[in-house]
Amino acid sequence: MAKEWHYRGKTLQEIQAMSLPEFAKLLKARPRRVLKHGLTEQEKIFLKNLEHGEKDLKTHCRDLIVLPVMIGKTIRIHNGKEFVPVIIDQDMIGHRLGEFAMTRRKVQHSAPGIGATKSSASLSVR
Repeated sequence: MAKEWHYRGKTLQEIQAMSLPEFAKLLKARPRRVLKHGLTEQEKIFLKNLEHGEKDLKTHCRDLIVLPVMIGKTIRIHNGKEFVPVIIDQDMIGHRLGEFAMTRRKVQHSAPGIGATKSSASLSVR
């Protein structure tokens, strides 16, 4: 039998039934303060579109905290160059969207150029 998922002693159904202020009490200090001070206009618009069930949700709001209403949705988060599709899972609750769309990649260099090593320093440049 699979172990049931809990967040701070609450099941997923209990968390989804909570209002936003009640849910904020379960979070750690920083996200709790963010929700207490209120969401920005862009974040409110995004959540309204999420509730209406739009298919292709794109956002630049990387600092938006993952809320229970987002679970199971695919959100395309901007990483500075493109929109990265991220499927929101229950383990992501309380984190920020930007944590799941990396902005930097591993550098992959090609072969060294002429003059990069001692053996290639004497080669002619043609």
